[in-house]
Amino acid sequence: MPVMDGPEREERARLQRAWNGAVRKLAAGPTAETIGARLARLAAEGADAYDLTGWSDMYGNEDGIVGELERRTAAALGTEAAAFFPTGTMAQQAALRCWADRTGDSTIAMHPLAHPVRWEGDALRRLTGLNVVHPTDAPRLPSADEVRDVAEPFGTLALELPLREAGFLLPSWDELTSTVAAARERDAVVHFDGARLWECTTHFGRTLAEIASLADTVYVSFYKSLGGLSGAALAGPEAIVKDAAAWRHRYGGQLFQQWPTALAAVVGLERELPRLPEYVAHAKLVAEALRGALAESDVPWWLVSPRVPHTHQFQVWLPYGVKELTEASARQAEETGTLLFRRWSEPTGAPPGLSMHEVTVAGDGLEWSAEDVRAAFADFLGFLRASGTWSAFGSGAGAD
Repeated sequence: MPVMDGPEREERARLQRAWNGAVRKLAAGPTAETIGARLARLAAEGADAYDLTGWSDMYGNEDGIVGELERRTAAALGTEAAAFFPTGTMAQQAALRCWADRTGDSTIAMHPLAHPVRWEGDALRRLTGLNVVHPTDAPRLPSADEVRDVAEPFGTLALELPLREAGFLLPSWDELTSTVAAARERDAVVHFDGARLWECTTHFGRTLAEIASLADTVYVSFYKSLGGLSGAALAGPEAIVKDAAAWRHRYGGQLFQQWPTALAAVVGLERELPRLPEYVAHAKLVAEALRGALAESDVPWWLVSPRVPHTHQFQVWLPYGVKELTEASARQAEETGTLLFRRWSEPTGAPPGLSMHEVTVAGDGLEWSAEDVRAAFADFLGFLRASGTWSAFGSGAGAD
C-alpha cells in the first residue's frame, strides 16, 4: 500500500469514522471496532467455541488450537487433512507448486480475473516458476468445452469459486461438474480457489463436502465470509497437504504463535458458517430492492450484477465518479446514521466514467427490509445530487 500524505490520512480516518459510526449497515466492516473491543469480543465468543484454559500454540503445534482448527476445517470440507496458512496467497502458491511437481507440468489453467493473476504481483511465475494459460477471458468461469480446447498441455486447472472480479459469479452445478470432468479428461488435477467457498452451498444446493469433493485440493479463507482476523487453509489428501506444509515453512509461514488468528477462525466456523445461507437469501432481497429503486429513479444508467446474487455479495455499477459516490456514502452515514455503501472503485478495464461497489450482506443487514433499502438508496441519491455531480450526467431511465 502506498504511503499516504497528511490529507490522505485525514480523509481515510474521516471515512473510517463515518462507516464505523453508522447505526445501521448491511455488514460490519473489518475495522469496525477498536482493538480493545475486538479483543474483548474474541475472548467472549472464543470461550463458547474453544477451551481457553489450554495453552497458546507454538509454531502451530498439532495438539493446540491451530491443530484443532485444521481438524475442524478438514471435517467441514470432508477432506483427509487441512493445513493452516497465514495467507491465502501463500496457501495457493504452495498448493500449485506441489501439484506442478507431482504432475510434472508447470502450466496452470486459470481465469485471467483470478486472484493469483490480478492481485499477487506475478508471484506464481516469479516465486514458483509456474506458467499460466487462460481457458477463457469471458467474465465467468470456463466451460467444459473451453477447458478441452486449451491449445497447450496443463497439469492443473484452478477454479475460483465464486469468481469475485466478475461479480461473485458461480456456474451451475452441472456446469461445474462438466468443467471438472473436462480437466480430468486431460489428465489434469483440479484446485479450487475457494476463498469464499463457504457461501456457495445455497447456489449449488450441495454441502461443502460435496463441493470440495470435486477438487483435488481446496483453499479457503477464514476472514472472508467468516469474520476472522486473517488466515487460510489448504485442504485435501494428507500427502499433498503435508507437502504444502513443508513449503509453508520455506515461504516463512511457520509463525511462532498464531492462536489469536486461529481462535477467531474457530469462532467463525462455529458462529458465522451456519448463518451464511441466511445472508445469501437476504442478499437476494437487497439486490431486488436496489434494482427496483434504481428502475424508479432518474439515474441514466445502472447495473446490479448478477441480477440475482449467487452469494451474499454482488456488484452495483453507477455512471458517476468514485470520489463523488464515496463522499455521498460517507455523508449519508455521518448525517443519517445509515451506511448503504462504503468506498467505490473504478475496476481495471471498466469503461471510463463508471464506478462499482461490492455490496456485502451479513448479520447486520438481516434487519433491513426491502423498504429500508429503497429509503436508504433514495437518501443516498439526495446526497449525490447535492454534490453537483448529477447535472453532469443528465437523467433518464436505467435498466440492468
